[in-house]
Amino acid sequence: MSLFPQTFIDDLRLQANILQVVQEYVSLKRAGRTYKGLCPFHSERTPSFHVDPEKGFFHCFGCSEGGDVFKFLQLHEKVGFHDAVKMLAQKFGLALPEETGGAGDEDRRKDASLREALLKMHEVAAAYFREQLASPAGARARQQLAERGITPATIERLGLGYAPSGRDSLKGRLVKQGFAQGLIVQSGLVSERDNGEVVDRFRNRLMIPICRDTGSVIAFGGRSMDPTQVPKYLNSPETAIYSKGRTLYGVNLTKAAIRKLGYALLVEGYFDFAQVLQSDAFHAPGAPVIASCGTALTVQQAQLLRRFTTNVKLNFDPDTAGQSAASRSCELLVREGFEVKVVVLDKGEDPDTFLRKRGPEQYRNKLKQSRAYLDYLSEKAAAGLDFQKPDTQRKFLNEMLAVAAWLPEPAMRDQFADKVAQRARITAEVVQSEFRKIAAKRQTALAPAELPSLGEVKKAEKALIWWLIQRPEEARVMLDTLEEEDLQVLSARRIFELARTLHEEPAESLPSALIQRLSTGDAQLVTKIASEPAPPATSVDECVRAMRRLRCDQERAAIQREIDRLQELGATQHGHEIDNLWQRKKVLLHRIEGLT
Repeated sequence: MSLFPQTFIDDLRLQANILQVVQEYVSLKRAGRTYKGLCPFHSERTPSFHVDPEKGFFHCFGCSEGGDVFKFLQLHEKVGFHDAVKMLAQKFGLALPEETGGAGDEDRRKDASLREALLKMHEVAAAYFREQLASPAGARARQQLAERGITPATIERLGLGYAPSGRDSLKGRLVKQGFAQGLIVQSGLVSERDNGEVVDRFRNRLMIPICRDTGSVIAFGGRSMDPTQVPKYLNSPETAIYSKGRTLYGVNLTKAAIRKLGYALLVEGYFDFAQVLQSDAFHAPGAPVIASCGTALTVQQAQLLRRFTTNVKLNFDPDTAGQSAASRSCELLVREGFEVKVVVLDKGEDPDTFLRKRGPEQYRNKLKQSRAYLDYLSEKAAAGLDFQKPDTQRKFLNEMLAVAAWLPEPAMRDQFADKVAQRARITAEVVQSEFRKIAAKRQTALAPAELPSLGEVKKAEKALIWWLIQRPEEARVMLDTLEEEDLQVLSARRIFELARTLHEEPAESLPSALIQRLSTGDAQLVTKIASEPAPPATSVDECVRAMRRLRCDQERAAIQREIDRLQELGATQHGHEIDNLWQRKKVLLHRIEGLT
């Protein structure tokens, strides 16, 4: 594996503001000198994820994940340390140094080169489609957009375009720009037929660019121009830069509004998104809308959305496919710890048609009337049922049991049970009991693993770890007074031994330097202890004296065991050895007394 020089890693760590990085993924609020929010690595409703920008680490008290800014990116982006370094260097404007050695360097360079080329091709394609929409060839596409009420300003903001009907118009433009045909095929912008012919994938279609949350075009959706043209929507295939299940349409345009308003409005299609975006239903900072592009959400999309909010209002199409996708999306979001509400429009209406017919004021009213998903679900299931009949009560309760089985938290299940009991006219205790039984049966997931050796780490060790992170200058001086033998008896000796090797690090950068070099388990232990508001010991000097005392105690116990063994063998013949051991024990007892 190729390596970056440690000096570069250290410089990058100092410049990479962990708070700035984490806030791009997690909504954080100040809590004293640290910040807290909902953990991006497990589902929760009460914030247990903390970031300490001064010391450069994060820690979650719920799932025990913790580490420095590199570790955060590794976990969130599911990349290795090497790629996390490259991402941070790019973000903070540091030029990457030459890497040293390693098999796989060539593969990484090729992969990076491919991604860069695909992004450039999509930039060229987006510009080409916009150019075609503005040309005489795009007149019909412009007319269709006008008929759908899409304004010129929205067309420009969304980067909408038109793919002409020619078989290789875009391919010709890409070749002219210097891209090799093999690379063009990998972009998904063209299709290779069985006979080897390469033709444009999108022909005679209205083109909608799909972007990363950073704004880079990574794919396209193409809508048919004619009723007989199938499929109605043709999307880019998955490529090295595009994964449908990891992308939310429009979030690049609306993430600021989502953060500002505190929720996201999730709609189904491109034109639902466009109508909401341009409507006057929202004042500044604009519409907090995103689109799933016709499918149920994935866990990866929920994790992306969690970077901006954990509150969602969902407004999917009323057809069977739309309602099915809505149900699956709501269930996943609730499982992932989101607050979910449902916007109910008039029968047969979707956001696109509703806004065009009824206008922004009525749509705003519908948003205000949105209902908590679980309330909506139970009311819908109860509609038209006669709860005077016991069979009906049982049927309704069984249906709600299936819902209760995937609710993530006991408090949520109990609240849901109360509402189900009220609707079905059953006592709340009965429903809560049934819900708890079904929840117990489905608990197959392992509880979060305990921190490594946390129970074995003594109070003094925990205290010195806390001081090393929170008061490194004072802690370092005291740590250096410990002898090597003092460290050998400690459960956290690896942490202290590593800290002692960082003697050239400035005190202010010691905490992040230490965390960056620790193993995952040790880093979790350190960040958990350092996140506590106060140390287990009142002073660092007290910690060091306790550690020396621990070593003396263990030596005294070992001497006593040897005395007991020799006495069993015969005190007369081993008297001299026993006397020597007693003298050593007395010295240790005196030393222990002085350390107490």
